Amino acid sequence: MRYDIRLTIDYDYAAPSDHARNILRLLPSDGPRQRVVSRMLTISPLPDDRRDGVDFFGNATSSVGWHQPIKRARFQVQARAERLAEAELDLSPPLADLGAALAATGLGPTSPQHFRAPSPRIPGIEAITAFARAALPPAPTARQAVQAVGQALHGAMTFDATATDVATPPDQAFAARRGVCQDFAQIMIAGLRAIGLPAGYVSGFLRTNPPPGQPRLEGVDAMHAWVSAWCGPDQGWVEYDPTNAQWAGQDYITVAMGRDYGDVAPVRGAIRTAGGHDSRHSVDVLPIGDAP
Repeated sequence: MRYDIRLTIDYDYAAPSDHARNILRLLPSDGPRQRVVSRMLTISPLPDDRRDGVDFFGNATSSVGWHQPIKRARFQVQARAERLAEAELDLSPPLADLGAALAATGLGPTSPQHFRAPSPRIPGIEAITAFARAALPPAPTARQAVQAVGQALHGAMTFDATATDVATPPDQAFAARRGVCQDFAQIMIAGLRAIGLPAGYVSGFLRTNPPPGQPRLEGVDAMHAWVSAWCGPDQGWVEYDPTNAQWAGQDYITVAMGRDYGDVAPVRGAIRTAGGHDSRHSVDVLPIGDAP
């Protein structure tokens, strides 16, 4: 499936900000099941400094800064990408045998070794470990274990946009059994790592569909988060969305993958200003045949 993607993020500051600097991870890149045809990031006002590059995990980054005070900032992405279907065959080894396969992997950027241990935002959490173990069927394959933990988490958690914020740790969201896609993903990652499955945090875009008979509204698609898990050398990385209890298929466009949200935050930086700020964003993920 091929898509045209449009993203706009606006920040309005209560007072002009001084010495603003951001690291942006907003542009999709090529991947095992994704091909990017074109991509462009525009920024207003034009930054005084901009450096585009790639981080350790292969994510596209843009480091931008302004030397003069700014009252607002706008980041706009236009991209065209093709997403391939997730393989439905289970080629993964038994979960109990995954450790032996892991021992034979290297240390390159996409190595599962980087996604085995607790990370800054996802420590080992005893309650989540117990939950993940209880969710497993008898003698599962690695891929079956991913789906079992994701489905169990979806059944136990309630999506609630008011329950957490970007800084809420996964143990707190899990204790409340409420949260947003970031919480679902980080809790699932903690559980998968605890049972021996390397798992990473994926940020990207999700195409949504209007109710039957209703017109599609502009800007209502979403930036989203889901999970990538390594299921052995034959299966490779698989992607699961615990928020919606489904494999991340052709409606998902990956932007970045890392150990947790801290590695893939779309906009991250430092701003010196007085007062608060307002932010808003809109996303459109349009199949090529529907694009204007």
